[in-house]
Amino acid sequence: MDASLWVAKTGLDAQNTRLNVISNNLANVNTTGFKRDRAMFEDLLYQNVRQAGGQTALTTQSPTGLMLGTGTRVISTEKLHSQGNMINTQNALDIAVNGEGFFQIVQQDGTIAYTRDGSFKLSNTGQIVTATGQPLQPAIVIPANASSITIGEDGIVSVELYAGGGAQQLGQIQIARFINPPGLTPLGGNLFKETLASGAPQLLNPGTQAAGTLRQGMLEASNVNVVEEMVNMIETQRAYEINSKAIAAADGMLQFLNNKI
Repeated sequence: MDASLWVAKTGLDAQNTRLNVISNNLANVNTTGFKRDRAMFEDLLYQNVRQAGGQTALTTQSPTGLMLGTGTRVISTEKLHSQGNMINTQNALDIAVNGEGFFQIVQQDGTIAYTRDGSFKLSNTGQIVTATGQPLQPAIVIPANASSITIGEDGIVSVELYAGGGAQQLGQIQIARFINPPGLTPLGGNLFKETLASGAPQLLNPGTQAAGTLRQGMLEASNVNVVEEMVNMIETQRAYEINSKAIAAADGMLQFLNNKI
């Protein structure tokens, strides 16, 4: 196969992968707490035809070499954990993290996952859970005779009881902070999993040691910028188109060569 055909083919594959990333960002523009992805590219190995600095004569050296590239590939997709806009919902169980940190969620297998989606609900036992019924960790149970729920910026949960029962403090919501949030593995369902790259979670009370504070009655929107993603999509489309034209040009040159032989 002619080398130019292979190089252009790697460009098509890489741009197709980037388009998948952009499409996923746009699909999740309304997903609470979603963090946009970015495709990271790298060039492939080079064919070393002539080494820079090689001898060209007894007393002279080549100032530049002859290195032929073999294309590109997507090396990784990176989550960009910038803060999303705050949406005021006026729902007492909607909580947004303003700053760094994740809520801890207990999955069905007992392991802990992490999320920025603070759209919580109450189970039939009064426990605070996600929209899919997975409980918040540490567990908070709202009594049946609670008339209102208050969640402070520091994560302290308290309720006001019916019939003049007074206020009652129920517990403390903690958030997990990671030294490298892009190293977390997305699981779907607005959840992330700890990895060796992310580092171990540091469990903190909101507002302490660089951890974010909580905002009751608010949700964090997706940090996807639609205009930026549309520009990226057009750029990807043009790059894909020019790589396909490079394949067509190489094919035409080979046909011309075959006809001349």
